[in-house]
Amino acid sequence: MFSSLKTSFWAPALIRRAETGGAYASVTHRGDPDAGAALIKVRTLDEKAVLYRSMRNMAGRRVWHPKGPLEESEIDQDIRKSLSNDPDLWIIEIEDRQGRHFLTEDVDE
Repeated sequence: MFSSLKTSFWAPALIRRAETGGAYASVTHRGDPDAGAALIKVRTLDEKAVLYRSMRNMAGRRVWHPKGPLEESEIDQDIRKSLSNDPDLWIIEIEDRQGRHFLTEDVDE
């Protein structure tokens, strides 16, 4: 669903989807509105987090790859490192008791 849309368009849609599911979500860093890649950080209430990073598979479809669950501080360190390499990156944080990511595209579990 989101693969052909600009990040500035699908990021708010993801946030609305999370909020309608009872989670809290926000953009914590706005990157390039047209072509900026995105990282999705999902926080739970146990100070753990999972970081989802998108990549293209062999068929050209976007697939989200999770990292974690890890201590939230480790995920934050990874985000800072990614931002230093790519300031056009978008960071979206979702806080959900159940750890749901609300992504509609494939997630590599």
